[in-house]
Amino acid sequence: MLTQNQGIIQLSVSQMVELLSTAYSTLIQSNTPLRSFPSVMLWGPPGVGKSQGIRQIAAMIREQTGKTVCVTDVRLLLFNPVDLRGIPTANEDRTLAVWLRPKIFQMDNSEDVINILFLDEITAAPQSVQAAAYQITLDRTIGEHQLPENCIVIAAGNRVTDRSVAFHMPKALANRLCHIEIKGDSAAWHDWAIRVGIHPAVIGYLDYNASMLNGFVPAEDDIAFPTPRTWEMVSSILRNVSGNLGEVYPLIAGCVGVKTAASLQTWYEIYQHIPDVKEIFSGMADRPPERPELLYATVAAMADYARTERPLTEFKNSISYACKLPIEFRFRLFSDYYKMRHIRAALHDDPIFSEWIAYQSEEGKLL
Repeated sequence: MLTQNQGIIQLSVSQMVELLSTAYSTLIQSNTPLRSFPSVMLWGPPGVGKSQGIRQIAAMIREQTGKTVCVTDVRLLLFNPVDLRGIPTANEDRTLAVWLRPKIFQMDNSEDVINILFLDEITAAPQSVQAAAYQITLDRTIGEHQLPENCIVIAAGNRVTDRSVAFHMPKALANRLCHIEIKGDSAAWHDWAIRVGIHPAVIGYLDYNASMLNGFVPAEDDIAFPTPRTWEMVSSILRNVSGNLGEVYPLIAGCVGVKTAASLQTWYEIYQHIPDVKEIFSGMADRPPERPELLYATVAAMADYARTERPLTEFKNSISYACKLPIEFRFRLFSDYYKMRHIRAALHDDPIFSEWIAYQSEEGKLL
């Protein structure tokens, strides 16, 4: 469902990715100049997933067109005008000043390459930098430097209402950009989290407490709060530092805030009482749990365990176990399995999984 705020359509990250990657791929496949499409301005609160969305757009364009896609990610808050305009120097006969080309303009202009220039934090940059960045978004040039024809320009920034560092965009400038506001979407985030391997404790917790995905409140002064970005940080800590939440609790609290970390810690204690996932996949597990929070945790753990290539018998054992789950959780697990290609391939002839795919396809619920 599309909603709007201040005249701007609000889309989830996945909706934005689907819309823009399809638009760009259509232009590329029809050999329509990319400059004929307006530069896009993404608005949204901190950590909502704008940067992740750009990487997903690149992957989808690569898949749909077969071209190599290179992303140049420029965090404008860290730049000064010289970084964009270049450094002035004398020409050969020392009669004129010429500007050395900045690194961001050193792009491959080959026909089999598409470049994406992502100008992040554009509304938070110093106004002198903003002026240079806006020239890039509008004219694809700055001074005598010009972007190659195979370059897509996308900018992003926080809204003034977010109480982050942000400046109002002049209406004359705004009228020359295509604006999209990014909103939080727990279902879309779940799909992304399954694909990239977010820690199952985080996935299970947010499936059960969807409202905790984005706890950013502009009116509050908390400097650590939950967002899709900080949950990815929490996942990285649990994956790479320690799976014992108690040992890394201060780090997690530093990412999502003390209240949210305490809530996650309570959940994590529940997570320790789910059935042994190895027993589920070996066919030795008995009845599934009954409490909803344990069911969410069990499904998340099963999906995570299945990310690794395993013998077909183990996947089939997990399907048999899933049939004992309430239908909502069974379908949730099957949906997660469907997102992982190696499982789809392994279970292509499994009657239960195949029947579910056919049913979902008829309902139009599979992309």
